[in-house]
Amino acid sequence: MSAPEMISMGCRLNIAESEALQQNLAASNIDSEHLIIVNSCAVTNEAVRQTRQAIRKAKKANPDKQIIVTGCAAQVDPAMFAAMPETSAVVGNIDKYDAANFKLGIQSNRSDIRVSDIMQITETAPHMVSAFGERSRAFVEIQNGCDHRCTFCIIPYGRGNSRSVPAGLVVDQVQALVEKGFREVVLTGVDVTSYGPDLPGAPTLGMLVERILKHVPDLPRLRLSSLDGIEIDDRLFDLLTGEARMMPHVHLSLQSGDNMILKRMKRRHSREQAIDLVARLKAKRPDIVIGADIIAGFPTETAAMFANSLAIIDQCEIVHGHIFPYSPKQGTPAAKMPQLEGGVIKERAKILRNAVSRRADAWRETLIGSRQNILAEMSGNGGYAENFARVLFDTPADKRQIVPVEITGVQNKQLIGRIAV
Repeated sequence: MSAPEMISMGCRLNIAESEALQQNLAASNIDSEHLIIVNSCAVTNEAVRQTRQAIRKAKKANPDKQIIVTGCAAQVDPAMFAAMPETSAVVGNIDKYDAANFKLGIQSNRSDIRVSDIMQITETAPHMVSAFGERSRAFVEIQNGCDHRCTFCIIPYGRGNSRSVPAGLVVDQVQALVEKGFREVVLTGVDVTSYGPDLPGAPTLGMLVERILKHVPDLPRLRLSSLDGIEIDDRLFDLLTGEARMMPHVHLSLQSGDNMILKRMKRRHSREQAIDLVARLKAKRPDIVIGADIIAGFPTETAAMFANSLAIIDQCEIVHGHIFPYSPKQGTPAAKMPQLEGGVIKERAKILRNAVSRRADAWRETLIGSRQNILAEMSGNGGYAENFARVLFDTPADKRQIVPVEITGVQNKQLIGRIAV
């Protein structure tokens, strides 16, 4: 059977799961060639709007194909997507693991909703192939769901409670990816630092990383997706700062640099703890670089509170920043808080992005003259350094190979260089 067309919205986890879903359906006995599956995102109102737009666009371009919507937005509000005339069925986030849910019967003038109560799911996450077959890096899902209830976040209601993949299955998956030629693996999930307490023996993320490095010795590069800094224990800290095969790139889920806003968000760290963590990371491994998620314009954020978020960009030396303008999500506590005016939110997001951009520009300048190990991408003329700097070079390299590159300059916010001999 042929695989269906996939449209993935949102995070890397969605993209990895879309790849797995596509392979699962291709291997099933279900005729999915006539399907377009939209894997939706619910993280912001804009993400939902873009999902709806993608559905309409897909149907207009492919009137003879049937649209099935799955993912977080479909889980949170299945009725909204079912009401769209372009949609044939809505499949929940746990239901998508059953290929039978993508089999369509006699068509009517209303969409079929196949969405279970994800909050009732307690078993460990189904483990599926989660590699980007056409890219240089592979992403492995080690965990799904979230047990925390940040006041701005709808994702737990789309993903359910935290569920971890047994370590042995993760190791097997990483080994299989290395055998396929992947040189870098990224461990991903909804809340990866919460990995393990639901498994026998309650292993930690640090213990999982140790096991991967031990049992897959041919893996040159291991990277972690976004981390909750308050959950980085001593074992994981020592691996991040002392293990050469762990990439010197830590992306933190900060969300704000102000203590009152962090409290109203129901985050579990303070600005002081975040600044201290980064200082300790850099003291032990000076080449480590920091990325962070920051929300601009959270409800009740004053100018002084915003100034603290702006300041933390320099205090934590953030060079890889994901800046999100706040938008209220129905069903979250923050949506009921006093909201800021849209123009203020947009302006604050712009200021934060510019601050990260300036720091990133200065950081890239410090790398001129250095030698960086680059994982070549499909084009062969560029890739990513261990510190996640984007690097271009003029001599093509074999895809997925790690090549040493002498950095000679900066062009269009990307490093440029030549392959070292």
